[in-house]
Amino acid sequence: MMKKNGKSILKVENLKIHYPVAKGLLEKPKYIRAVDGVDFEVREGEVFGIVGESGCGKSTLSRGICRLESITEGAIFLDGEDITFFNNRKMRSVRKKIQMVFQDPYSSLDPRMTVFDIIAEPLLEYKLVKNRQKLEERVMELLRKVGLDTYHAYRYPHEFSGGQRQRVGIARALAVEPRVVIADEPVSALDVSIQAQVLNLLNHLKRELNLTYIFIAHDLSVVEFISDRIGVMYLGDFVEIGSKAEIYRNPCHPYTQGLLSSVPVPDPDAARNRILMQGTIPSAMNPPKGCKFHTRCEKCMEICTTETPMVHQAEEDHYVACHLYK
Repeated sequence: MMKKNGKSILKVENLKIHYPVAKGLLEKPKYIRAVDGVDFEVREGEVFGIVGESGCGKSTLSRGICRLESITEGAIFLDGEDITFFNNRKMRSVRKKIQMVFQDPYSSLDPRMTVFDIIAEPLLEYKLVKNRQKLEERVMELLRKVGLDTYHAYRYPHEFSGGQRQRVGIARALAVEPRVVIADEPVSALDVSIQAQVLNLLNHLKRELNLTYIFIAHDLSVVEFISDRIGVMYLGDFVEIGSKAEIYRNPCHPYTQGLLSSVPVPDPDAARNRILMQGTIPSAMNPPKGCKFHTRCEKCMEICTTETPMVHQAEEDHYVACHLYK
């Protein structure tokens, strides 16, 4: 599911991340297929949103791209360089280019360190400042960029609200001047009003610093607000990828249609065509044959139960993996 226009900064090809599970002495080995053959690319300067139900593999995919999870198969290219099986030494330079903002800011920040030390750590690790004065200047600059005051530098994480802690996490990620920032559900633990503030901050930083984001969320309204293109993920793979306008105007895959039909509309008189998906997500250890969504799809055909659907181009820059478009 890749479009060949625009400069690609990150490309993922047939990425698989499988986890072995305990087995008996005479049993065949079994695997949880958390990510199972993902293909996509992210263009420079854009926000690529990833949506899907809990357990579909979004977070595992993000950690795999950063090489925080072991890759089973496939390839990851950053600026055209294959980083799939880089060792720890080679990954040092790569991790300077790609940083993560985690879902829970409190558990991602060391409670024994001040905010100054948290932000200063990557600057010292990569030797990005020449002396103590430059270090202090850079830390204070980063705090101001994310909307915090300089006196916050000498406080500890437990002294901040959730939104402020997430700002600290963003400042830490920006310290090494990355090319790509992966935000893994960065606002899901925050109140709605605080969510808006953090999203506006991310948008502002994107424009100011020419950042590229991969933004992961399960809230479709949040993804619509911040994304340029969107990938819809189900059971370890993308079922649809397209521009934000195309995905929300003309969702093609039955799973995407079901997700969008559940989004609340602030009009009590608006006509709604709610699509109820049957059952629950199947086990990633034993996914259905053919189309993985066929067990829950009201449009299921016989071919869906036996053949994996190919990727079809629905419109320009809009791709769907579904037999309905064969």
